[in-house]
Amino acid sequence: MMHRPVQAQRLVALFVLGWLLFSFPLLALFNTGGSVFGIPLLYAYLFGAWVLLIVLMVLVVERWK
Repeated sequence: MMHRPVQAQRLVALFVLGWLLFSFPLLALFNTGGSVFGIPLLYAYLFGAWVLLIVLMVLVVERWK
């Protein structure tokens, strides 16, 4: 079983990762005219980063229950 302080530290790290993924300089890199499978690149990046954060959060919270 994982200790609560370690889990809390990992959740804080995920928060910081999310903050960085959705910060302006990184978003500006994907704000181009390109598209992925017909979806604008910025929208694909936002959805992908959001899904990644949710999956990582589920792994941290549910893995050691």
